[in-house]
Amino acid sequence: MTGPDPIDTTRPHPARMYDWFLGGKDNYPVDVEMGRQLVAMDPRTLTMARANRAFMQRGTDWLARQGVRQFLDIGTGIPTEPNLHQIAQRVAPESRVVYCDNDPIVLRHAEALLRSTPEGVTEYLQADAREPRTIVEQAREVLDFDRPVALSLIALLHFVSDEQGAYELVRSLMSELPSGSYLMLSHGTGEFTPDNARAATEMYRARGLTLALRDRAEVARFFDGLELVEPGVEIVTRWRPEPGANGFEADESEGPTPGFVGIGRKP
Repeated sequence: MTGPDPIDTTRPHPARMYDWFLGGKDNYPVDVEMGRQLVAMDPRTLTMARANRAFMQRGTDWLARQGVRQFLDIGTGIPTEPNLHQIAQRVAPESRVVYCDNDPIVLRHAEALLRSTPEGVTEYLQADAREPRTIVEQAREVLDFDRPVALSLIALLHFVSDEQGAYELVRSLMSELPSGSYLMLSHGTGEFTPDNARAATEMYRARGLTLALRDRAEVARFFDGLELVEPGVEIVTRWRPEPGANGFEADESEGPTPGFVGIGRKP
């Protein structure tokens, strides 16, 4: 693992803004400023962050109960309990989990918080999501790629544009995984409020950041060649909802929560 880059506090960072959306404290004034602007534009931004987190927990629990014992989570973000490994190892203590992110503040927290259980393994590697070969090479040191792996891409791909190879990235990663592996994915959308989506995209671009919100059909493309788990690609709050779980209740009085999610199995 290479040493982390310095933490840049001069411009907002998606992982730190997400931490602020969730009520965390691992963010800086520049992150809070942009976060507030996004919430003022669309209050459902906060709902999306919480709903997204709840989906990760539901999806991980479902995967573990299907017998999946290996997880590769790319774009981990700042740890917020319960983390993916805690959900998986609660169902199956022997689960092996590899987290991957390229943000130095995430690395700092991962080193302190992401601990293995006596039966299982929890590891963290620092790499850019757009370098799938590097990720796979390092993950192989922990995970057995001859056995099914659940690839988790939670709130990641809307920060990777088509030009940066978002679809190729997913295909490359899934091609390394054996039959019986899964893709668990969540993705922001501007399908319901296109004007807000355009404004948010411009806000990100002005700060040197990428935002590539996609509609349902575009999100579904990530699952090409996979067997979608029911109910397919669905609004984040409507994928196997568990009312009251994790202290989260979906409120869609102002419209659908702006994100799509899904889980697909590799035949």
